[in-house]
Amino acid sequence: MIYLDHAATTKVCEAAVQAVTERMTVQFGNPSSRHPMGQEAAAGLKKDRAAVARALGCLPEELFFTSGGTEGNNWAIAAALHQNRHVGKHVITTAVEHSAVLEPLKALEQQGYEVTYLQPDETGNIPVSAVEAALRKDTALISMMLVNNETGVVFPVGEVSRMAKRRQSRALLHTDAVQGFLKIPFTPKALGADLLTISGHKVHAPRGIGALYVRRGLRIKPLLLGGGQENGLRSGTEPTPQIAGFAAACAEGKEHLQAHIAHMQQLKQYTAEKLCAALPQMKIVGAGEAPHILCVSLPGYKSEVLVRVLGDLGVCVSAGSACHRGKASHVLAHMKLTPKEREGAFRISFSHESTKEEADGLCTALKQAAESIFPTL
Repeated sequence: MIYLDHAATTKVCEAAVQAVTERMTVQFGNPSSRHPMGQEAAAGLKKDRAAVARALGCLPEELFFTSGGTEGNNWAIAAALHQNRHVGKHVITTAVEHSAVLEPLKALEQQGYEVTYLQPDETGNIPVSAVEAALRKDTALISMMLVNNETGVVFPVGEVSRMAKRRQSRALLHTDAVQGFLKIPFTPKALGADLLTISGHKVHAPRGIGALYVRRGLRIKPLLLGGGQENGLRSGTEPTPQIAGFAAACAEGKEHLQAHIAHMQQLKQYTAEKLCAALPQMKIVGAGEAPHILCVSLPGYKSEVLVRVLGDLGVCVSAGSACHRGKASHVLAHMKLTPKEREGAFRISFSHESTKEEADGLCTALKQAAESIFPTL
């Protein structure tokens, strides 16, 4: 099986498996307990938080563990708007955000908030000038993802932050960095983010764990009330096995970050060239700079059919975000593509474990799939 859908989820690395197993079977105490096993678990939790913070480039006390990207995005939006409730009820976001941002904002519109959805240009990007044009005195939040999960386009979050500061805006800045974390170099401070979301299963950690960065000095409303865990912001017994796995994957990813980026970038370029040579009608969609995401289109074909036929041939790619569950891509709908280009678009995504042999296998299978759908081509 050739797996090239790493933007959807990744294989858990061996270091994370070992860390999870140890926390489940040996150091399994509750970090809130006062006995020796509880204190051992608390020390492990502190160490793991520091490891994830080190990989992200922030202070451990700025990092709060969540169940993943969806929870982090929902929490960030609600916390920012509560914090800035006296500023106004206007939000700026992009029309191509992940559904974990768009759906909470749609719900808030029903509560009287006004949301400006910025449209991408022909490359899939959002110009800083568009954000500046939408900025108002009552803008309480700007939420812009760092890397688009379907096109791989890197958005100018840092430039937006600098623009907002220059305009003396009181809006808080949130970025969904799920597809950027350990894929492109950044730190929350360099981006100027007030709130930032990451997820474990995109970086070879288990599912069910993620984190929300909260800039030091920003006091936000708790997500969950109870026993006071996560510095009182997210109560509930910490999932120490998942956190340990997250920390182990982050440590490994941080150590080899530049090598991993270079490998994925080279493989992405190799795959794009190979596909375009094998299938001249192939079109690269968007100006994706992220090294792990390649969005392409075979105009005249149906992406869902191509993905199914490729699956039958042992190749896993995606017709779009895994969160769409078969629905048409809202990202591609907002880009200036022809109907045929939009219908034929699919996503190939890599990890540092992906190989040229897998790329070659994809090219062979895709050509076979295309010919089986339209034998005359």
